[in-house]
Amino acid sequence: MSVGADTVVNSGPEPRSGPAGDAARVEEAARKVVQDHDPRSVSQREFLGACFDAGLSWVHFPVGLGGLGVSRGLQANADAILQDAGGPMPFALNPIGYGMAAPTLREHAQTPDRAAEWLRPLATTEDIWCQLFSEPGAGSDLAGLATSAVRDGDEWVVNGQKVWTSLAHRANWALLLARTDPDVPKHKGLTYFVLDMHAPGVETRPLRQMTGQAEFNEVYMNDARIPDAHRLGAVGAGWRVAMTTLMNERTAIGGGSSRRGTGTIADAVALWADRPDLHTPILRDRLARLWTKAEAQRLTGERSRATATAKGPGPEGSVGKLVGAELNQQIYEFCMDLLGAEGTVYGDYALRDITRNEDYRGPIQQRFLRSRANTIEGGTSEVLRNILGERILGLPGDMRADSDRPWREVPRG
Repeated sequence: MSVGADTVVNSGPEPRSGPAGDAARVEEAARKVVQDHDPRSVSQREFLGACFDAGLSWVHFPVGLGGLGVSRGLQANADAILQDAGGPMPFALNPIGYGMAAPTLREHAQTPDRAAEWLRPLATTEDIWCQLFSEPGAGSDLAGLATSAVRDGDEWVVNGQKVWTSLAHRANWALLLARTDPDVPKHKGLTYFVLDMHAPGVETRPLRQMTGQAEFNEVYMNDARIPDAHRLGAVGAGWRVAMTTLMNERTAIGGGSSRRGTGTIADAVALWADRPDLHTPILRDRLARLWTKAEAQRLTGERSRATATAKGPGPEGSVGKLVGAELNQQIYEFCMDLLGAEGTVYGDYALRDITRNEDYRGPIQQRFLRSRANTIEGGTSEVLRNILGERILGLPGDMRADSDRPWREVPRG
C-alpha cells in the first residue's frame, strides 16, 4: 500500500478551513514547538523530533508522518518561526534525507508504519541518508545502470558499484535503484530499494575532490541482502519511484533562499564589503547584476512556493536547479576575480571534513571549487535543458534508439 499525500495516519486536531486557517495552524504549531522546546536550550535531536511530532518537518505530508496535510508553500511560514528562534536548517544537516528520501518514502513505502519508522529518525538527523543512483557506466543515462538485484525468497541479493554518492561515508540508509529484469527495455526492468549502509557486503570508499574534501564516495555491493519489506513501489516500477526522487531533488537543490540577500549572493556581498581596496567600477557593475539575478531567482522560488500544493513537484522544478547552479558558479567566479592573485591561495586544503561540521563552509576559494559540481550533481544542466524543452516547451525529444530493446542487448562501453 502506498502512502499518498491525502493519507491520514493518525488523527490530529480538527483543521481550520481555507488557506488562512491552514497558515494560522502552521504558525501556531511552530510557536508552540519553540515555546516548549527552546532550540537554544534543548538538543538538536529533541528540537527536530518535536518539529516532526508537530507536523512541521514537511507540512504537506500526512498527519503522523511529519506533516499537517496542508500546502507545501506553508513550509516557509513554519521555517521562519523555527529558525528565527535559533532552530537549525534541517536540509543542511541531512540534505538527501530531507530533500529526496523523505518524499520518496512517504509516497512509496509499503505501509504507513514503515514510512513512519524511517521518517522520524531521518527528521531528527539521527539517520543520515544517501542516494545510490549513478554508476561508472550510467550517469546522465540513469536507466542504463547495471547494478543487479536478484530475488532470493523474502530477500534480494545485490551486486554492483555506485559512484559520486554524497555522504555515503556517514549514511545509515540509502535509496538504491537496481536492475531486476535485464530482459526488458532499460526503463522497465528497474526496482527501487532502501539499503542498510552497514549491512554485510556494503563497502564505501571516499573520493577525494579538488577541494581537498571527500564528500563523494564509491559504494560497492557484493552479495548485499535487502529484505523485500524494504522495497519501495512494485517490482519493475523503479523508474517511476526514481522520478519522485529526482523531481524532489531538483526542487530541493534549486529552491533557493526565501530571504532577500541571503544564499550564495551573501558571500559575494560580504567579500565586497570586506575588501574596499579591491573595488573597481566594472566589478561593482558585475556584483549589481549578480544580485539582481539572485533576487529574481528568489522571487521566482517564492512564487512557486506560494502556489504549491501537497502534490509532488513536476518538471518545472528543473528551472530553479538549472538557474541556481549556473548562478552559483557565476557568483564565485566573481569572488575569485575580485581577489585576483589572492584567490589562488588556499591554505586550508584537506584540513577538515566539512560534512561533519555544518558550521564550517570553508574559505571562499573552497566554495568556488565546490561550485563546479553544481551543474553536474542533481542532473546536469544539459539534461535539465532537455527536460524543460520536452516536458514544458513541448519540443521534440532526442532520438532514443535503445528505448524498445532489452537492456542486455544494448551495447555498453
